[in-house]
Amino acid sequence: MTNTLTPSERMLAVLPDALRADASRRLATRAEPLRALLAGLYGEHADFQPWLGELMETLGTLLAARPGELRQLDAQREAQPDWFLNQRMLGYCAYVQNFGATLNGVASHIPHLQELGVSYLHLLPFLKPREGESDGGFAVADFDQVDPALGNNADLEALTGRLRGAGISLCSDFILNHVADDHVWARAARAGDAEARAMFHVFPDRAMPDRYESTLGQVFPQVAPGNFTHIAALDAWVWTTFYPYQWDLNYANPAVFAAMAATLLRLANRGIEVFRLDSTAFLWKREGTNCMNQPEAHALLQALRAVVDIAAPGVLLKAEAIVPTRELPAYFGSADAPECHIAYHSSLMAAGWAALAEDNPSLLREVIATTPALPPSASWLSYVRCHDDIGWNVLRAEAAADGSDAKARLARIAQFFSGANDSYASGAAFQSSDPNAAHGSNGMAASLAGLEKATGPQQRAAALRRLQLLHGLALSFGALPVLYMGDELAQQNDYSYTRRPQHAMDSRWLQRPPFETGRWRERLDRSRTSGAMFAQLCRLVQLRRHHDALAAAAPRTLLDGGDPAILALARGPDLLVLMNFSGQPRRFALSGRWTDCLSDRILVGDIPLEPWAMLWLERTED
Repeated sequence: MTNTLTPSERMLAVLPDALRADASRRLATRAEPLRALLAGLYGEHADFQPWLGELMETLGTLLAARPGELRQLDAQREAQPDWFLNQRMLGYCAYVQNFGATLNGVASHIPHLQELGVSYLHLLPFLKPREGESDGGFAVADFDQVDPALGNNADLEALTGRLRGAGISLCSDFILNHVADDHVWARAARAGDAEARAMFHVFPDRAMPDRYESTLGQVFPQVAPGNFTHIAALDAWVWTTFYPYQWDLNYANPAVFAAMAATLLRLANRGIEVFRLDSTAFLWKREGTNCMNQPEAHALLQALRAVVDIAAPGVLLKAEAIVPTRELPAYFGSADAPECHIAYHSSLMAAGWAALAEDNPSLLREVIATTPALPPSASWLSYVRCHDDIGWNVLRAEAAADGSDAKARLARIAQFFSGANDSYASGAAFQSSDPNAAHGSNGMAASLAGLEKATGPQQRAAALRRLQLLHGLALSFGALPVLYMGDELAQQNDYSYTRRPQHAMDSRWLQRPPFETGRWRERLDRSRTSGAMFAQLCRLVQLRRHHDALAAAAPRTLLDGGDPAILALARGPDLLVLMNFSGQPRRFALSGRWTDCLSDRILVGDIPLEPWAMLWLERTED
């Protein structure tokens, strides 16, 4: 019977009658684009048509299993596809281990998230990792099981339910590029299973790996050099872009796409509403290239988006593609061929820090000026810090725009945040043995902003202004802003990682501290740095929520600040953001009357901006 049905009919056949009308409506617009994308990737396989039918039947089965509460959410979001562009959206990112110890412990922090105004919680990897070192959980052994140290699947479903009740969407990492070397596929491959072996890139000798290596970069050149690992049990070389225990998946094999798409939908049925698609740039391999950002990688992501639009349209996909700004629009696709809903604006983040290092926002202005327009119902993600390093090389094009030596300029910035030349920053270089290179920079935002080295009230106040300035940029730029756990309390570097042998070579653990409950208890005491930071951040979040001009899709215009140290950003016709990235007082000439949203003062004419000061101004009628 199934052999006579089309792929769409096979999907509809497994659905209960009550779900067929909605499914038919979605299939009418998304089934053919999905078929075309998959045909472009896999159409030459002899069994493509039956494979596609099986895939669509799987989608139907998973849609039928989707809980009613989540299907209602799907319907609401289909009716308002730009729901996540609202200025009330605010994200928060944390490790489960550090923010409650378990999934149940995270639930106990929901009141804190509500106090901040959070509507989106990104929990870094919490699925079952490999035994031993797991790259912070990014080496997944089982996508269908929660890490037993953090809880179980019932705890996950309970947490997503409680978060939904609080108006908070849960975001999970979904590691698309690789699995752990003790994943069931890897274990089966070692045992001689040919189908499992075909899920990976496996080479009998070094001939092909050496040809690939001639054009490949290295992600972790110090601790994990090269891109291939010899596996004795296979008597072969396996592609391992990141660490030897993370085996890259072979997306040229249609079985990989089908399995990963179904895995994502099973997680969505547990209540996960946003997926951070990890390492998206690396999904497709092509000899003679750096194997990043290949056209087929975008086709895979567009196909995954079509799958989500059909079976779980309330879900958002977020691209983790840390690439230069000019390469990012491809990860959104287009109105006719949508890809991800959200992408990290890593260039904006890095340029904000660069502006502090240079006492001048020229790099930041260049990034903003060249930030491309987005297709409908898509958003940048803005942030100040994250669990990873600040990668300066995303700014190469912008750093050279004024004729500067980009390598030397970015290296100076990187050195500044490593504390060179008596800078105020307390950070660490990442993955570079060349002191003249633009190495990545690690550290908590407060430490990078100078709070750790501050020796008196004036220096502490200056560090807090710098920290607040960067958060103001993330909140006012026009994006979905995400706070990193602890930054709201001005937490500083965690040096305990140096005492853990498995982490001692990876300075990213500087910015992976436990949530400091002592600082949290002080959050309402403005005489404390934690309280001062918390109060100012909450004030900015509250103001943002009341200004439509600060929504992600609202117009953004870069203005002439008059002074090179001032960044002036208009949001619509009636809201003006002024930021002084200098350690010196500056002045700005206003045209007309404006109200300072933070103090309610009326400002006119030539106004002062203190060092690292920020103003949000609303036009006031005369």
